[in-house]
Amino acid sequence: MWIQPEEVLLAGALWVSERANPFFILQRRRGHGRGGGLSGLLVGTLDVVLDSSARVAPYRILLQTADSQIYWNIACGSSRKEITEHWDWLESNLLQTISIFDNDEDVTTFVKGKISGIIAEENRGRQGEEEEDCGKFREAELKMRRLFGMPDEEKLVNYYSCSYWKGRVPRQGWLYLSVNHLCFYSFLLGKEVTLVVPWMEVTQLEKNATLVFPESIRVSTRHTEHFFSMFLTINDTFKLMEQLANIAMRQLLDNEAFAADHSLPKPCKTLKNVSALKRDLDARAKNERYRAMFRLTPDERLDGHTDCTLWTPFAKMHIVGQLFISNNYICFNSREEDLCQLIIPLREVSIVEKADSSSVLPCPVSISTKNKMNFLFANLKDRDFLVQRISDFLQRTPDSLWGDTNPLSLIGPLASSSAPSSLSAGSESAHRGRHYHPGLPTASQGLLQLYHRNAPEDLGPKAMKEKMKEEAWNIHFSEFGRGVCMYRTSRTRELVLTGIPERLRGELWLLFSGAQNEMATHPGYYGDLVEQAMGLCSLATEEIERDLHRSMPEHRAFQNEMGIAALRRVLTAYAHRNPGIGYCQAMNIVTSVLLLYCTEEEAFWLLVALCERMLPDYYNTRVVGALVDQGVFEELTRAFLPLLYEHMQELGVISTISLSWFLTLFLSVMPFDSAVLLVDCFFYEGIKVIFQVALAVLQDNMDALLSCSDEGEAMTILGRYLDNVVNKQTVAPPIPHLHALLTSGDDPPPEIDIFDLIKSSYEKFGSLRSDVIEQMRFKQRLKVIQSLEDTAKRSVVRAMMTESAFSIEELEELYCLFKSKHLTSCYWGSTSSAAERHDPSLPYLEQYRIDPVQFTQLFTALAPWICGGHTPSLSARLFRLLDQNQDGLVNFKEFITGLSGMYHGDMTEKLKLLYKLHLPPALCPEEAESALEATHFFTEDEPQESSFLSDLDYLGQQEVMSGEEEKDGCGDGEEKKDKCPILRCFTEDKMKDYRYYLRMWAKEKEPKRETIKDLPRMNQEQFIELCKTLYNMFSEEPLEQELYHSIATVASLLLRIGEVGKKFNNGSKKTEPAAAQATSLDSQGKEEPHEGGSDESQVCQALADAQLEPPPAQTSDEETRDDTSASSYSVVSSSSLQCEDIADDTVLIGGEHRRGSTVDADWSITFEQVLASLLTEPPLVDYFENKRDIQSKMAACKAQRAVERQMSSTSDQELTQHSV
Repeated sequence: MWIQPEEVLLAGALWVSERANPFFILQRRRGHGRGGGLSGLLVGTLDVVLDSSARVAPYRILLQTADSQIYWNIACGSSRKEITEHWDWLESNLLQTISIFDNDEDVTTFVKGKISGIIAEENRGRQGEEEEDCGKFREAELKMRRLFGMPDEEKLVNYYSCSYWKGRVPRQGWLYLSVNHLCFYSFLLGKEVTLVVPWMEVTQLEKNATLVFPESIRVSTRHTEHFFSMFLTINDTFKLMEQLANIAMRQLLDNEAFAADHSLPKPCKTLKNVSALKRDLDARAKNERYRAMFRLTPDERLDGHTDCTLWTPFAKMHIVGQLFISNNYICFNSREEDLCQLIIPLREVSIVEKADSSSVLPCPVSISTKNKMNFLFANLKDRDFLVQRISDFLQRTPDSLWGDTNPLSLIGPLASSSAPSSLSAGSESAHRGRHYHPGLPTASQGLLQLYHRNAPEDLGPKAMKEKMKEEAWNIHFSEFGRGVCMYRTSRTRELVLTGIPERLRGELWLLFSGAQNEMATHPGYYGDLVEQAMGLCSLATEEIERDLHRSMPEHRAFQNEMGIAALRRVLTAYAHRNPGIGYCQAMNIVTSVLLLYCTEEEAFWLLVALCERMLPDYYNTRVVGALVDQGVFEELTRAFLPLLYEHMQELGVISTISLSWFLTLFLSVMPFDSAVLLVDCFFYEGIKVIFQVALAVLQDNMDALLSCSDEGEAMTILGRYLDNVVNKQTVAPPIPHLHALLTSGDDPPPEIDIFDLIKSSYEKFGSLRSDVIEQMRFKQRLKVIQSLEDTAKRSVVRAMMTESAFSIEELEELYCLFKSKHLTSCYWGSTSSAAERHDPSLPYLEQYRIDPVQFTQLFTALAPWICGGHTPSLSARLFRLLDQNQDGLVNFKEFITGLSGMYHGDMTEKLKLLYKLHLPPALCPEEAESALEATHFFTEDEPQESSFLSDLDYLGQQEVMSGEEEKDGCGDGEEKKDKCPILRCFTEDKMKDYRYYLRMWAKEKEPKRETIKDLPRMNQEQFIELCKTLYNMFSEEPLEQELYHSIATVASLLLRIGEVGKKFNNGSKKTEPAAAQATSLDSQGKEEPHEGGSDESQVCQALADAQLEPPPAQTSDEETRDDTSASSYSVVSSSSLQCEDIADDTVLIGGEHRRGSTVDADWSITFEQVLASLLTEPPLVDYFENKRDIQSKMAACKAQRAVERQMSSTSDQELTQHSV
């Protein structure tokens, strides 16, 4: 490529001149290409270690003048072909022009100006397409693709200089981190090291410092470990590796490709050696931390942050912290932890103004909200810019989502008990027929409020303590504010730990979880979702209906239809909103608790916050999040309780208990009144509270657990302990805990106060930090997802062992190849989306699916029937044959079925598969000239099979024809006899015993084993396609000549069989007298061979068309023996035509007779005839009976880099030959 002219002082150092003229020199880097000797090795090593651009561009063109010692580098190239094009352009366009210049300075100025103009023109053309990556980085990306054979779709994120430890020897080189791969390259004194590790195969990333590997990064996969050290910035490198590995795990989990964020703001200046993708990932990491810190929605993007101070009226002081600005929020967090946190939604902001600056209060900004709260920020570095950014975001914010009405006004002591009834009475007609409307009791109040509405006032000590809690919170609201914009301080945490009053619980849950913000910005969303979801039937709705009456059955709110109906609406609406999760067991328990304290809509948004933010991946089909936190809990147990951890691991208890604890937030294992206090703390503090309490439970029972001898005993101890955790301050009547009733013995253990347990957990394990937990979650997520993938692989292999003859090892290798092909298409693109090709709800055998392009690649690499240029056509036919539901995708089970038939079937099975590949639906209409005739032919003759028709279509067809079948007595065939009783029960509806009907239906659904007599007949056009395939199958076989001779013999025999069959069939159809028929045949007896020759000529022509090159003229025996294609062709033609004159053969081969001939629609053969004919030829019998080994093909496929759509790079030798 052309480059901006650069000065070069020593033109000959490390470079070899290859071409020269008076003004230009073309040079090659020493050591590049063939030869080079020791100096070449040293130069190559130097280029790698110093990351010289000569590794990417080993060719260059210099501008020289006679009087100057300075050279100018004006072009470089990665290949000889590229640099030669530039050289030819200079010679043809510039050389003659600059030769007339008198002054060398004018030559230099002219050439430099010309080259700069060319570069400017090129940049203008690609200005809209290219990212803002700097030239140095684009050069590194080009180097990565060239070294590792990556396609253009593979984007480099960053690259680092480091050492890779191969054995005990460190190899200095460059580590390239792309979106989907970790790559390393080193070249030291002629020894080249290349490493490519897909992120999806990484099982562990660890940064450690040992004596052997000082401050190194260990990358572990299933089979090996890689160590990298000597980084300049090891922390930055490790963070980026964690991000990329995490993205890969998300791809495995969600099956969605990585999508770059193109809406990032443009940098003020091009950052050196930093790609747009690196900026994107850095921004993602900041956004995730920002959203987690303030519990914001997933679409919130941080615009920027700055240091400042916040005036706190409750403390009468300025607090130092950071101000964060995003598209919908202004947030503040104090530098000292838990001192103060503030969230101001822009929808609540009414005024933003710059206050008067003073020495005491420099650069202040005042922000006022609609509920009359004022916030004063000071010490802002760039106040004008900050105010302008806030103003820009305010202009994009809708004026009033909720107006001045507080969406939570109906919650708490101000709620009117008469409002729901009056509302429903006034709008009953308007809401008639809707599943959810404001008139429903649960649309405006929680279930507990509804049940306590008419209860007499309790004036006992517990009730008075509850009122004191409410008063404490009211005082807190008056001092710190109420609603979203409330100051959140350590005082707020203290109040939460003492228990939230029942009347305020719903409001504060919404506030602390961030669900209030989502509900405020999506008015009417829940109601619309309920109307869309109700009435739909799916797997999720069936599971919901099954679990509705298992949700807190001991609570009277769920012992009637009102509570059950509300729970059904919330769960069904969420399953409709998020089909990826749908419904998972334990969601019903959590949601039922939410409905006790919140309205339906509020419970829905709290469930959204739980499933999508606070407990990520907990409730998907494989409960990955809960398994991840189970691993984190085991790691925390090992760190805080090492003695107990060792014993618990031996018993296997931790993995058993923790799943139920985390999935239901202790609601299913602890009395309700106690567990709901943990939910209070969870919504404020997050998952760390659950870990703290779980550790405290284990520590309290340490002595008893250490003396346990088996898992059951340990489970009993923990279960009885949790059953007796009580809340002595609760006002509500006690709710019986079913588990406690079932497990309580004669001597129950002492009661444990829940407040003491929470206080103990904070005192002993309060040092846990959320960021540390997130770091541990990442490490465990790698292990869990890879473990789940291994489990899925084992399940698939076990299921396929009974359906294929492949060994366990072969099936595992094939599954890995199939899955990698599917996943590769996810991040390098495909003809169908990833969501279409992956359905987690399906069995493991059917989850991953590939399209025709990927199937062809696997077929070419693994199938034993390789037909040269005919292979893609054969692959497409097999794909259509396996794709029974015709969705354009094939799953692993179908793929193995086809492959197993080719490798492990007997001769009859292999030939049957080959025969089917040349019949519809495998043979598409475009591949046969008489497609319509063939389709019509097989529609008439092919017997009906239940596997090709859906049951409903089949029954519909039978009902239409029922009248005719009844006239025939249903006695035309055995199949009709079986189906008549079922049809009669459909039409007459006389069958009352549904079990009998189900048995009959199951019998009808049983697949019938297909015999060779069930296969349809093959017409002439399909037979020609079969001959083409057979001819191409043997091009690489050692007995090629014998096989071709056998094909010709079999083809000739089958042609004559078809002719005889045609005459027999025609004779039975004609109404003319037999004598006239015989006379006609006798009169045309001499022409019969010609007819046969016409049919045979079509086969010959097909075989000729299948050849890659036209056959040369026949020569001597020795030349014939050397020329395989000519020999094969002569054998086929002479034996198939059975004629003495080879010249006639040549005339037929020319194609003129082919054009005039037409396919005989009456000609056909059966599979039995094909099989019998092939059995007469021992070479063909040996070929199809020969057992093929798939191991070598799998090894070759595995060794080949998993690179799809890779541009083939021409070698230097080829380029050299091309240039010469």
